[in-house]
Amino acid sequence: MSASAAASPRSDQAIRRVAILFAGGPAPAANAVISNAAVSFLRREISVLGILHGYSNLVQYAPDRPLQVGRDYLVIDHKLLRRTRNSQGILIGTARANPGKNVHAPADLDNPELCAPLRRTYEALCSLEVDALVSIGGDDTLKTANKLKLYQDRLGPQARRIPIVHLPKTIDNDYMGIDFTFGYFTAVEFLAGEVQNLLYDAEATRSYFLVETMGRRAGWLAYGAAIAGEASLVISIEDLAGDLTTTETTSHPQTGQPETRTIMHIDRVIARIVDTMVARESEGKQFGVIVVAEGLAEFLPSSHLAGIARDEHGHISIAEIQLAPMFAELIARAYQERTGRSRKVKGLQLGYEARCAKPHAFDVLLGSQLGVGAYRALVEEKRDGVMVSVAGQLDLRYVPFEELVDPATLVTNVRFIPRGSDFHRLARFMETHVNK
Repeated sequence: MSASAAASPRSDQAIRRVAILFAGGPAPAANAVISNAAVSFLRREISVLGILHGYSNLVQYAPDRPLQVGRDYLVIDHKLLRRTRNSQGILIGTARANPGKNVHAPADLDNPELCAPLRRTYEALCSLEVDALVSIGGDDTLKTANKLKLYQDRLGPQARRIPIVHLPKTIDNDYMGIDFTFGYFTAVEFLAGEVQNLLYDAEATRSYFLVETMGRRAGWLAYGAAIAGEASLVISIEDLAGDLTTTETTSHPQTGQPETRTIMHIDRVIARIVDTMVARESEGKQFGVIVVAEGLAEFLPSSHLAGIARDEHGHISIAEIQLAPMFAELIARAYQERTGRSRKVKGLQLGYEARCAKPHAFDVLLGSQLGVGAYRALVEEKRDGVMVSVAGQLDLRYVPFEELVDPATLVTNVRFIPRGSDFHRLARFMETHVNK
């Protein structure tokens, strides 16, 4: 949708104070987004508050526990923003607190008990007398922003209204409504460098590394790191098709009702990796790096997921599964069974190292435009309930929440790598060829 389109207009309410909030995992160029958003408002004499550590302080608000500067929020000024555009980390911190975790359908918004965390969040913002909220985060944070907007839609006409715009963030790059998310290319560059370093180690020791990258629901990061890092093979969620999958019937972890779920056929996935190892040996290469996306863990048989903790958004704790070491052991065993020879395979998890890496110039440019876009959406365009996006030569777009969130389930739509797309095929061209 173009920047001039008229979706999600709001009443002509003057904005005198705005709050900026960052939630979810860190991403490179976070400070380019925050600082450029803040300076855009400050230069128009609009004061800016930086909410500390996501929603974690807002959701605990109570009249007898007022929010305090320094503990719960910062007053952002030009001095604080000095030379922060290219800095690492997150000026205002982050957290995964989720005030909308009990709301799973529009009807839940009419339940005071389920909406209590949203109400406290809204009241906390009102106590700060903010006139608008800039939300920065991933798809879960977008869901929260949408629920907070819908909560306000149900308030009486005399209630204070806090317009919300959302800025998309994830190094996983699996966001609908934008081509690339800030931090993605920095993370790809960092991880590709690690893959290249491991290739030299693997060649020297005639061994293999099995690298697990972030990418819970899509393989953009794994594919980017593998292509740029010259990995031997990459496997992600999008590759689980045909004979690499099977099904199982289990009980739903929350409802207890029987459900049939698609899972990976582990033996065939491992065999596909061994195919690559054997093919490389025919080329005189007794080494390599295999990249897999962490989201494959979601497709493990239920026996592998028993007792694994889940976060406030219902996601399993992938770190507890230790996918890379598990796969490495299975690969080494399958290789020996097929060839009669042993080959060392080491499993490593990469990802956290990339989340606060020095931002790539493109991510700084993209993050800066998104930050400015927050100002333009709220002040110039008078929008509410839109995600700021860019296309082409960083041309601003404003996408309504309802185009990104399922209205019945209030769940965001994930952007997978389309199977057979040119990007998907690029990795297939670059990997070691396996004759079938």
